[in-house]
Amino acid sequence: MLLEYFQMIDRVESLDLDQKTLKARSVVPSASPVFEGHFPGMPLVPGVLLIETMAQASGFLVLAVTDFAAMPFLMSVDGAKMRAFVEPDAVLDIEAFLEHEGSGYAVTKAKITSGGKKVCDAQLKLRTMPFSEVPLAPIVRKRAEDVGLLAAMQARA
Repeated sequence: MLLEYFQMIDRVESLDLDQKTLKARSVVPSASPVFEGHFPGMPLVPGVLLIETMAQASGFLVLAVTDFAAMPFLMSVDGAKMRAFVEPDAVLDIEAFLEHEGSGYAVTKAKITSGGKKVCDAQLKLRTMPFSEVPLAPIVRKRAEDVGLLAAMQARA
């Protein structure tokens, strides 16, 4: 996890396209410029970055389900609940479940746990735009390869 670069997912652990679920894992860095201000003397991962972590897992799931047809962008976060503080060196298990995909939108439910304890959860809505309209396909595909999403998709083929 590179907080300051918004690279929140370290590795896709599993992908089940039949169940429309993705599981990922990240390890919070022991040091980050983010912690210098949040909070001095008590470093905690900001809640907005936990939401971003769930959004990225959800985005990878949408990419896999649609076979990289469109770029998912976070539109809204509903019912988000922060349940525990996340400190440096925490191991985060992230899960995303696709509830709906179509008509240019996707809806997921996502959650993060650490050490078996709930950290946060939310319903996320994403806008999907064809890569022909958004010139990000090579960057997104490279990041998906780096975190193991492409390998997980190929394992299912």
